[in-house]
Amino acid sequence: MQRELLKKARRIVVKIGSRVLTSEDDGLDAGVIGRLAAEIAALRREKREVIIVSSGAVAAGRKALGLEDKPRTIPQKQAAAAVGQSKLMRSYEEAFSRHGLKVAQLLLTREDLADRQRFLNARATLDTLLGFGIVPVINENDTVAVEEIKFGDNDNLSALVTNLTEAHLLVILTDIDGFYEADPRTNPDARLIPLVKAISREMEQAAGGSGSRVGTGGMITKLAAAKKVGRSGVPTIMLNGKTPGLIGRALAGSEAGTFFLPARQVLNRRKHWIAYTLRPKGRLIVDEGARKVLAQHGRSLLPSGIVGVEGEFERGSCVRVCGPDGVEFARGIADYSRPEIERILGHKSREIEEILGYRYGDEIIHRDNLVVL
Repeated sequence: MQRELLKKARRIVVKIGSRVLTSEDDGLDAGVIGRLAAEIAALRREKREVIIVSSGAVAAGRKALGLEDKPRTIPQKQAAAAVGQSKLMRSYEEAFSRHGLKVAQLLLTREDLADRQRFLNARATLDTLLGFGIVPVINENDTVAVEEIKFGDNDNLSALVTNLTEAHLLVILTDIDGFYEADPRTNPDARLIPLVKAISREMEQAAGGSGSRVGTGGMITKLAAAKKVGRSGVPTIMLNGKTPGLIGRALAGSEAGTFFLPARQVLNRRKHWIAYTLRPKGRLIVDEGARKVLAQHGRSLLPSGIVGVEGEFERGSCVRVCGPDGVEFARGIADYSRPEIERILGHKSREIEEILGYRYGDEIIHRDNLVVL
């Protein structure tokens, strides 16, 4: 099954971490970038389309600004990104030009993908670039992003780009050989796990922090990325980006790194966008009966099942749906605002118009806009 999935992967997202791209002094490693460009060019000759999600701009800019450690303030990080992004793109441009390939830069924020029209515009742009044979290089727009519109890390961004472009495979390049049962940097006896059929809660709890002066993501963010793309039916392979030739060997079917199988229950593209791209703005607390109906039968959420509402949100906002214990089990797009829901919660749908004086529909969240997590 693994070989078949790799063989069918014609459009691939390759996420390259900061620790792969930087040298011992934390500057960009031109030799590594040149080698990766050669390996990606080889994939292009196999008629595979490749989209790069690249870290490294802040690390490159930090060195140029003379900062000894990771930027400690948001303005420092944004300044480092502004300086470093041009250096990063110049390195890619020079490396790919040696193989007759052109690159294009796309800088995104979560806000770009949370808006459905901008999401579709970004996808159209990427499809057009790939049609021209260009290698897109995507990074978060750190120069303008604040917490409300950040992806948080490029592992998350790579997962969202995989969904955006309807890619067939996510390749995560890091500085270790794959996913281990424990951190191999601190536990030399840790065992590499070559195949992950499903990401368990125990695996997520075992994953540690970043442990890096130049990166923002750790193993937990890579597991989260694999889990997200898995829900759209896409596998992930995690490889050591410092090992020459490993990408080609892995895609040819040789055992390397860790291969994450896609989930058995797959979300359609719109529901995946709702679950993982939109940022929830509020919470709806439902009773146990509503929780069971939503979780087990995929029904719409009606006002009669709601017992509480939290946060400020408008009609059309993404909200979390939580059970009586307060634990989120679903999320979706609300057809009513918080003030409206406060007035109609606990009532029958037929009473909505009598209470509000108008009615958008019978559902607070229609089943087509509701995702059970």
